Order: sequence, then structure tokens, then C-alpha cells
Amino acid sequence: MDGIQSALLPEVLDALSDPVIMVDGRKVVTFANAASLLAWPALTRGTPLSFTLRAPDLIEAIDDVLARKATVSRGTMTERQPVERFFEFQAVGLSPSANASPRTAPAAVLVFRDLTEARRLESMRVDFVANASHELRTPLASLLGFIETLQGPARNDPHAQSRFLDIMREQGRRMARLIDDLLSLSRVEMSEHRRPVDKVDFGALIRQVVDTLGPVAEERQVSFKLALPDQALYVIADHDELMRVAENLIENGIKYGQTGKQLDVSLKVHDQNSEQPCECHLRVQDYGPGIPSEHLPRLTERFYRVDASASRETGGTGLGLAIVKHIVNRHRGRLMIESELGSGSTFHVYLPLHGIK
Repeated sequence: MDGIQSALLPEVLDALSDPVIMVDGRKVVTFANAASLLAWPALTRGTPLSFTLRAPDLIEAIDDVLARKATVSRGTMTERQPVERFFEFQAVGLSPSANASPRTAPAAVLVFRDLTEARRLESMRVDFVANASHELRTPLASLLGFIETLQGPARNDPHAQSRFLDIMREQGRRMARLIDDLLSLSRVEMSEHRRPVDKVDFGALIRQVVDTLGPVAEERQVSFKLALPDQALYVIADHDELMRVAENLIENGIKYGQTGKQLDVSLKVHDQNSEQPCECHLRVQDYGPGIPSEHLPRLTERFYRVDASASRETGGTGLGLAIVKHIVNRHRGRLMIESELGSGSTFHVYLPLHGIK
């Protein structure tokens, strides 16, 4: 029975999702399960562990259990290259085998837990709370200040009261937009792992959005150049969420690209190679000032703005593209952004095509 269990041990360890490594008395790798080879592809049986994992705390923990200073030694390690990763580890000393050399027999087992995702989510949570608090604090402080002014120096000044009430209304609307976007982002993130099930005509939806935003474009003297297919292009989608994507991209194009006086909106079938399904390709291009290249990788982060004051003046909350990104992810699509300073910006959304009618 013991022989059968020993033969099955590698398969059992390979089935674990956490990296497990065994080393001998020389700290040479004698076994590495599948998860550890996935985490550290350079890890090789028969070579010193330090060739791959250069973590002083880990080596010290192994030395402690090999010297019998401790039965179990725990700690954390951080890797900076090729990307930053965080691990929690546990080194456990093994009982020496009577039939094997004490230096070459497995002497310690190392179990790792990847904390990278947890650390990243915690950092995002802290940043999100800090940013949301900051965004709400500014209009709230403004409202309180104007209320005190209306109750004091402007108590009997109708002109000042009218002006301050207009500003207070705008600040109240700004907070309402921010809260609406926060709630939308929260709902999208909660359902991101569930794929939509409804069939939606993407072209008809875009026409509806363009008609709705027509007055906004006319007010800013922006004209639409539409290139939409005559036939229906269906995608499996959540209608309201997909409409939010189109609204955000087209409205952003109107607001931030208004100096170009034109916004191109097109939808077409994007043909890929024969092994991949066809996609719907939504393209929204403005002819505004463009975005510096160093800002492009961060545009879909929460509250990230290229020009914070300009964004607030146009009613932006800094959450629109973050919402778009999460909705597109939920629909198993792709979002791409191209821009060049002085030449406008182009936003591409690719969604799996369900059918053409």
C-alpha cells in the first residue's frame, strides 16, 4: 500500500493549484509540481533552488528547517522581474529516510501561495475608496460653502442667490452622475463573469444612440459621419450595457473631439482567420486634440483623466472608459484605443458576431 501511495504522490501534488517544491539537504530541487513549473518555468530538477528563486528569506527558512532549528518556517517573498509578484511560503522539514543519503534525499518541502491578485485587488480597493472620496468631497464642500453664504452674507441678495443656486444645482448633478457611474461600475464588475444571453441588433442600437445624442452634438456644432450596415448585425449582449458602451464612446467623442467638428461612427464585420469567429467592429473616431501616448495605457483606469479640469467642466466623472472596458470584457470582446497628439482619437470595440440577417 505504501508503494502505491508513493507512486501516486506526484500526481496528487500536480493536481494542487499551489506551487509545491521539494529540496534535498543541499537545497537542490528533487521535485516540482505542475503549478510551480507554471509559476517558474526555469525551475529544473537537479539544480540548486537558488538558481531560480533568489529570495534571501526563503533560503533562510530552508536553512532553519534543514538545521532542525524549526519544524516549520513561514515567510513572504517578492519578485520584481519579469513582473511584480508576491508569494507567501511555508518550509516544512521532512523526516530523514533510513535508506537514502541524508544530503540527496528530500529534506524539505516548500508550499507557496500566490498573493499577487489579492494584493492587486486590495490596492485597487484602497485607491478606489480614496479617489471616490476625493471626487465627492469637492462638490460637497462647494455645496456646504454656498449654503453658508446663502444663510449669511447673501441672505438678502436675490442676484447672488440665483447665481449660487445655479452653481449648487450643477454640483448636485455632478455628484449624482458620479454616484450613478459608481453604481453602474459596481453592477458590471459583479456580473462580469456571467456572459449575456440576449440577441441584440448592434447596428439598430447605434442608430438609436446617435439619434439620442443628436441634440448634444448639434449644441457643440459636431456633425456625425455614419457608416452603418443595411443588414442587421447580431451580437449576444445585454442591451442596456451595450447601449452604455455606445453612449459613452460617442458622447466622449462629441465632448472631447468637438474642435474637429466631426465624429465618424462605423460598424462593420471584421473578418479574422478561418479558425476564429467573425466579429462586429464598432469604430468611433474624433478629430480633436488627441491624447499623448503616455496616457493611453491608463485611460481605462478608474478616475484617470488626461486633463482633470477639462473633464470636470464637460461633466465627466473619470469612470466612463472603466465602465466600457468591463462591459466589453463581460461580452468577451476587445477594446482598443488609438490616438496621436493633434490628430484625434479612435476607439475600437470588437464583439463576437452572432449572425447576419
